[in-house]
Amino acid sequence: MATTDDKLLDSIVEEVTSGDTNTPTDASAPTDTPAAPAEDTPADADTAQTDTPAEETAPQEDDDTSHTEASTMAQLLEQSPEPPHIGDVIRGTVLSVASNIVYLDLGPFGTGVVIGRETKDGMATEKLAVGNVVNATVIDLDTDDGYIELSIREASYDKAWNDLEEKAKAKEPIETKIRDANKGGLIVEINGISGFLPVSQLSSEHYPRVEDGDKAKILEMLKQLVGKELTVVILDANRDEEKLIVSEKAAGSKKEREALAKLKVGDEIEGEVSGVVKFGAFVKFFPPTEDGAKGEGACLEGLVHISELAWQLIDDPRDIVKTGDTVKAKVIGIDDTRISLSMKALAKDPWDTVTERYKVGDIVDGKVDKINHFGAFVYLDDNIHGLAHVSEFRELYPGKRFEEMIGAGNTYKWKILSIEPKSHRMGLLLQTKEVLAQSGNAQKDDAAADAEGAAASEAKDDK
Repeated sequence: MATTDDKLLDSIVEEVTSGDTNTPTDASAPTDTPAAPAEDTPADADTAQTDTPAEETAPQEDDDTSHTEASTMAQLLEQSPEPPHIGDVIRGTVLSVASNIVYLDLGPFGTGVVIGRETKDGMATEKLAVGNVVNATVIDLDTDDGYIELSIREASYDKAWNDLEEKAKAKEPIETKIRDANKGGLIVEINGISGFLPVSQLSSEHYPRVEDGDKAKILEMLKQLVGKELTVVILDANRDEEKLIVSEKAAGSKKEREALAKLKVGDEIEGEVSGVVKFGAFVKFFPPTEDGAKGEGACLEGLVHISELAWQLIDDPRDIVKTGDTVKAKVIGIDDTRISLSMKALAKDPWDTVTERYKVGDIVDGKVDKINHFGAFVYLDDNIHGLAHVSEFRELYPGKRFEEMIGAGNTYKWKILSIEPKSHRMGLLLQTKEVLAQSGNAQKDDAAADAEGAAASEAKDDK
């Protein structure tokens, strides 16, 4: 039985060789049309219609052929891929790679070309090579040379951010090379996207401990890390703002993470001061064991803020500790990988007994520590300090200024106006000789008045 394709071919041949199918043929010419009726066909000439079957059959075959042609064309169109549009992402195989140009085989769409910086694929771990299959975004459908211009960089952008967001959720450690440094931290690059590693998120090994806080020295130390590989985790990956923040500190070793997990607020530790800066001191230590003994394993590092070094006011942490000192401290906070320590928490609070030594109204000696626009800080002893506020000073000494009457480092007489042990506050008022003399005369006058009143009362009783 003839197939549809055979019928289609026969029809085409017949049309080419026969011309108009309705033209009568010579009686002697061969024909497929039956020459005589069959036995069951009436012999009467009026009923013999030898041409009719042929005439009726031909149009039917033409209809079948047209339908087949249309069906075949529809199938071909369905199987043909839709041409790409600008902005579409398509796949291609690398045909050749030069310094700033890459050619891709796009299959039925022809050849694509990637030029200049658009050849950079942020997700690629190695350079592009012949045979690599990559995604690329259509930039131009027809260049002057007849190629489709593409961008590998643009196509990899979403893929890169998707990968970064997944790594951020998983807290997955990532190896990254330091590209540059500034005063605030380091510039990194992950998946072809630039990120920032703040100074505060550097590990203790790489943290720039500059004792005088000189920003130029800090930058110099940070620049020494440029070109090195660091292990980090992603803290923030925001593709809308194109913001990528990473942390080396949070990517500590497995042993460090295990040691940190065992540490809790309230633990007391003993460690060595590993660095002193203007805002406090860093202390390296091993977490304590359950029985309180010194632990083993990974060494941790915490910060004792300047306000937690001692109970007194401190201008320079180096007045309290030095690098290499062995100190004891209490864990007062754990924020992710940041450990906050306090040395003063292990010392007795001198303000607990302040009212046993000082009373409101007492006149005491006090050394001026520093003066600012709202008053003077004054130490009565090594731990207890008070504030002489400028408002009380102006009432007692109108038109006068602190700087005219007192100087830092000098000792003066002060009157205690208030004591607040819980908030570690004490109010003071400067007492000059004149004020003290006036106060003394006033006290004498009060005493004389009291004496006169008592004498008058006695005389009245005698009467």
